[in-house]
Amino acid sequence: MSKTIFLCAISNTSSGSCSENCKFCTQSATNNADIEKYKYKDISVIVDEAKQASENGATGFCLVTAGKGLDDKKVAFISRAARAVKSELKDINLIACNGTATLAQLQELKKSGVDSYNHNLETAESFYPNLCTTHTWQERFQTCLNVKEAGLNLVTGGIFGLGESEEDRVSFIASLKKLNPKTVPINFFHPNPALPLKAEPLSIDKALELVKWVREELPEVKLMAAGGREITFKGRQSEIFEAGVNAIVIGNYLTTPGAAPDQDRTMIESLGHTVASTCNG
Repeated sequence: MSKTIFLCAISNTSSGSCSENCKFCTQSATNNADIEKYKYKDISVIVDEAKQASENGATGFCLVTAGKGLDDKKVAFISRAARAVKSELKDINLIACNGTATLAQLQELKKSGVDSYNHNLETAESFYPNLCTTHTWQERFQTCLNVKEAGLNLVTGGIFGLGESEEDRVSFIASLKKLNPKTVPINFFHPNPALPLKAEPLSIDKALELVKWVREELPEVKLMAAGGREITFKGRQSEIFEAGVNAIVIGNYLTTPGAAPDQDRTMIESLGHTVASTCNG
């Protein structure tokens, strides 16, 4: 069956040196991963990246910052970047992904042209303390509630393959259902020698089974295959669409490279699917 597939691109607007101790994240200073580190990208560079993403077919563009959450400086920076991007690309779905956030901070971003806010639950509440101790899962959940109250589209999902149990996955998906998000990004753990988390990679069949499960439980969402797509599904990436995916991240991720966007478009079109021309399909 032919589907409309949404494309989204990421701009890592500040990279590394995060003070949080998430065991799965290369941006944590605690993990000392060998990644590029910088404070803030020039706004003109971000606008150029947004234009390139749009030319590549992306209808969503995400402004990401490293760190636990928003503060006054980050709100001001993301607001400037948002206004600059929207002045050039008024119809793009502009997503901010800047960690924990208060209602007032999110309302300010909305005024600046941000349409959606991405803050992932990552995993089950009960399992989260095994992965991070510098902030709580409940802070993440509350941020998601704040996003909805601010009138922004909620984007929230998580990572499979962190060593979680089936019971953890049940709990995680139940929490997503409570939030009723617009988009659910599903990531798969990408190992890195610097990370303290040493989890066994999921098999392709298991990963596809998890995608199907999320789709069954959340039939109306944009289900996005995000980080770890290439290393997890390898030569069977085309099967994710049959499993229920109808959105993917194109280009590079936060600290790891992705496939060339034209490769992904070719794959999608060869399967008889259509690349969405607007964020609403």
